[in-house]
Amino acid sequence: MEHYEGIFVFKPDLAKDRIDKVLGQIKETIEKNKGSQDEVKEWGKQRMAYPVKKNKEGIYYLINFHIDPDAVAKIRKTFGLNESILRVLITRA
Repeated sequence: MEHYEGIFVFKPDLAKDRIDKVLGQIKETIEKNKGSQDEVKEWGKQRMAYPVKKNKEGIYYLINFHIDPDAVAKIRKTFGLNESILRVLITRA
């Protein structure tokens, strides 16, 4: 199992309960793929360098987790298609 950091950028107008629901889905997906979530940090709303899907700001979350490298592509694909998430960046830590 490798250690990864994922940055998830949510739409700026999302309610806190909707963000919590999606974060729960991320945790479930990591656990289904035999991984473990270590830490979730909210970085808050920040201005982006360029508009993404007509949004100039986003709500940033950093998630540290351990998972098998084969499952990372699955997480990227699953949450890259989520309407609530503007961007997903997952790197090996």
